[in-house]
Amino acid sequence: MTEAVLFDFNGVLVDDEPQHCLALQRVLAEEGITLTREEYYASYLGFDDRTGFVEAYRRAQRTLTTELITYFVEKKSALYLELVESSLRMVAGAPEFVHDAGKRFRLGIVSGALRSEIDAVLRRTKLAGQFEIIVAAGDVPRCKPDPAAYLAAYSAFNKRQPLAVDGCVVIEDSLPGLAAARAAGMSCVMLTTSHPAPALEGRGAARVWESLAGHSAAELADL
Repeated sequence: MTEAVLFDFNGVLVDDEPQHCLALQRVLAEEGITLTREEYYASYLGFDDRTGFVEAYRRAQRTLTTELITYFVEKKSALYLELVESSLRMVAGAPEFVHDAGKRFRLGIVSGALRSEIDAVLRRTKLAGQFEIIVAAGDVPRCKPDPAAYLAAYSAFNKRQPLAVDGCVVIEDSLPGLAAARAAGMSCVMLTTSHPAPALEGRGAARVWESLAGHSAAELADL
């Protein structure tokens, strides 16, 4: 039986993947590296920023230092926060679904976004204070598709009040996120905010939903 729900953040609660894509494109463009929207959604979606910059430089066959990574991550974050300041939009049904789920289950966020970005966005929504735990970029050594972040969330839940790992249900939008959830032993509901439904079929998702609108937390009870 489901005891806890773990939400990815970007593309699941906040419809902000376009802003992340644009911020990454702008930082890379200043370094002479072109990243198309198609490349972002096919190969970068679900990565944390550090991994994204490492991948971009690897593909460009260029060297990237630790100092540059830190600088690029900070620069991209500042650009992202500027973009969402004027164009923040929630995924359809997200506020209502979170409040409904909070009446039934323990809630957490597991994201490759920076904690500062998550906190800034939550402060501007009606979701602040709804989540028992948050695992963000830098909290674990490896990003999705590695299961480390979801296992860290489970461990944090379990320390407070024991539960089974398969009592956690994940809601994701990226293929690395789906792989991470499945590798952690958790059922995963996929939203089609970033990939069309046909691209998600046959990959082990428990459900595929267009958004959170029109769905009830009760639908997660027996996953």
